[in-house]
Formats: sequence, C-alpha cells, structure tokens
Amino acid sequence: MSDVPRDIVFTRHDASHGLRWLRDAAMMFAQARIGWLALLLAYYLVLAAIRVVPFVGAIAVFLLKPVFAVGFLAAAWTVERGGKPRTRHLLQGFQSNLSALLPIGVVIVLGISVAALASALVDGGKLIEFITNPPPASATEGAEKVESVLGDTSVQIGMLLAALCALPVVLAVWFAPALVVFQDVRASQALAVSLRAAVANWRPLAVYALAVFVFAGIMPTVLVAMLSLVLAGLSEGVRAMLTYAVVLPYVAMIVAIMQIADYVSYRDLFHAGETLAPLPGR
Repeated sequence: MSDVPRDIVFTRHDASHGLRWLRDAAMMFAQARIGWLALLLAYYLVLAAIRVVPFVGAIAVFLLKPVFAVGFLAAAWTVERGGKPRTRHLLQGFQSNLSALLPIGVVIVLGISVAALASALVDGGKLIEFITNPPPASATEGAEKVESVLGDTSVQIGMLLAALCALPVVLAVWFAPALVVFQDVRASQALAVSLRAAVANWRPLAVYALAVFVFAGIMPTVLVAMLSLVLAGLSEGVRAMLTYAVVLPYVAMIVAIMQIADYVSYRDLFHAGETLAPLPGR
C-alpha cells in the first residue's frame, strides 16, 4: 500500500443508473443463483456465530462487516470474469488489506452509536429498547407493540434524526471496502473518496435507495398480504409455512442482489466503460 495519497477519479451519472445497478446486479445473480444464495447463507451463519460470542459479539459483527463485504466483491469480480461465486470468497477480506478494512468497521460502529444516541435524546430510548428486546410471542401482542412504538411521535422524530446522523457514515462506507481492495488505499482516503463520490452521485443513489425500499420493503409486505387472502381457508400453521416458503426465497434473492449491487455501482462509478479480462480457461 502506497504511503502517498493519489487522486481517485470517479464518474458522475444521471439518476437512471440507480435502476441500472439493480438490473445488472439481478442479471449477475441470475448467472449463478445457487452459488450466490449459498454465499449469502454462509455469511449469515458466520454472523450468527459471531453474535453469540459473549461481550464482544454484537460489536464484532459491525466491525467485520467491511471485511465480509469484500467476500461479495470478490465473488462479483469473479462472476464478471466468467467464474462462479464460492463460499470461500467470504474469507477473502481477511487476506486483503485487513488493516485498512477494520478501521472502516470502527467508523460503522461509531456511526451507529451516534445515531442511537440521537434517537435516545428525543424518545428517551424507546426505539433502542424496541430494537434490542425480542417481540412478544403472540402475533397479536407483537403487532400491538409495533403499532404502539412506531406510532409514537417522539419515536418517529428519533428515527428521522438517527437517519440524518447515520447518512454521512452510510455514504462514506458505501464504496470504501471496494476502494481499499481494488485500489489499495488507506481507510481514511477510501472513506473520503466514497463520501465525495456518493454526494456527487446523489441522484442515482436516491433512485437506487427508493427502488430497494420498494422491492425489499413494500413487496414482501404485499406478498404476505396476498398470501393471507389466498390461504385464508388453511390452518394457521400451514398458512405460516407456505408464507415463509414463498417470502423467504424472495427476500434472500433481494438481499443477494443488493450485495452484488455494491460491486456493480462501484464499477460503474470508478471504472466506467472498463471491461475485465476473462479468467484463464474461459
């Protein structure tokens, strides 16, 4: 890694590229569905194992997010060159500038802490308590708790303030892992360049965020509502099983596509128009 910072050029795109990122990511996902889903499953199993570590597990999950993000970047880079995503890609970040990736994780932890503190100052900690405490076992009680908490004006204001506080951190870490791995820069420069590129491309990022909200936020809710109507005559257990059988694969697909879109958007901004050489033997 060079000690001399260098200028990193990025392209400014119009708003339509936000949808293009999702489209291209979906096409890349379609090339190796099983491989991507296996990688995603391995990722969440590893996160679950880390989370149960006493005292440090919850923080370690966020510290290591940039490291594991490199796994999806490496898998996407491989697929773009004609290869397949493998579960071994998940550990690629531990071999690629780990000393620069971990500080990005520290920034994520600090950003989450500031956002949580901001919401607590407004709602007295109601949002944090709601997130950290498990919901009631009863579906009815759970729905009532959600309605009670999210219907509270102070919680709504706290959520808005937390989102505003977290936004600069989100933009700073968006492209940072890719910049560290593919352009061999230090964490501080990667964060700064990512923030500048994200602000300069706020239009496609806003369109991308809106599309993600529709596909990952609204569509699952619509699916559940439709299935509830279609399966109304079945027992509660069968209805729940069939609902999960439909909704969970959809959610897994969307999450995988979002992971791939991180790579697609990075390539579009920092390597616009470039093509990669195919893997040997392809």
